[in-house]
Amino acid sequence: MAGLVKAAPLTYVVHVLAVACAVMVLVWCIHFRGGLAWEATNKSLIFNIHPVLMLIGFIILGGEAIVSYKSLPLKKEVQKVIHLVLHAVALILGIIGIWAAFKFHNESSIPNLYSLHSWLGIGIIVLYTLQWIYGFVIFFYPGGNSSLRSESLPLHVLVGIFVYALAIANAAIGFLEKLTFLESSGLDKVGPEAYLVNFTAIATILFGGFVLLTVYAQKDEQTEEEDYRSYSAI
Repeated sequence: MAGLVKAAPLTYVVHVLAVACAVMVLVWCIHFRGGLAWEATNKSLIFNIHPVLMLIGFIILGGEAIVSYKSLPLKKEVQKVIHLVLHAVALILGIIGIWAAFKFHNESSIPNLYSLHSWLGIGIIVLYTLQWIYGFVIFFYPGGNSSLRSESLPLHVLVGIFVYALAIANAAIGFLEKLTFLESSGLDKVGPEAYLVNFTAIATILFGGFVLLTVYAQKDEQTEEEDYRSYSAI
């Protein structure tokens, strides 16, 4: 695939979809769901922090971190730092987003960790954390020797793709779960909010798909072998 698909056009699509996803989830949570708040008598405002941070903070920033090697015309070491920082910010915001869901459940007397979405979410955040720590230690500081980095890279890339694909799938499950709850509470199944949630989920899946395609696409100025080696961590 790397010899057939160039990275640049794919990264442009990734950025456009990132903006679209961010706008749609904000419109949903602020316009249709009433806004966001960490402390509120209306506990739904606390929950609204969850989809916003998980999509914008975790999915989008995580995706941008993955494509940063292909989208930023900078020196390799600078790309590596940006890659690690974006993943770190994504991880922190993801943890806060999960915390918001627990806070909403606890203050609303709703059981925690009863759904597939929540089980996968915890597993994904743990794997993401381990993946980041491994990448930091082996590829950044203190850093393994060249042989260890070379041997670790294929598996590290594969695990990164697997974890990110799981995150995208779980985001889609989360949108479906929340929309199902809302519709069972009286939300119009063919109304504007229901359509917005579904379109947001579709855009999220497309965003994740183009991120993963970008991983194996070729930068214009690189050979296929050089391009594969350009990934220090995902």
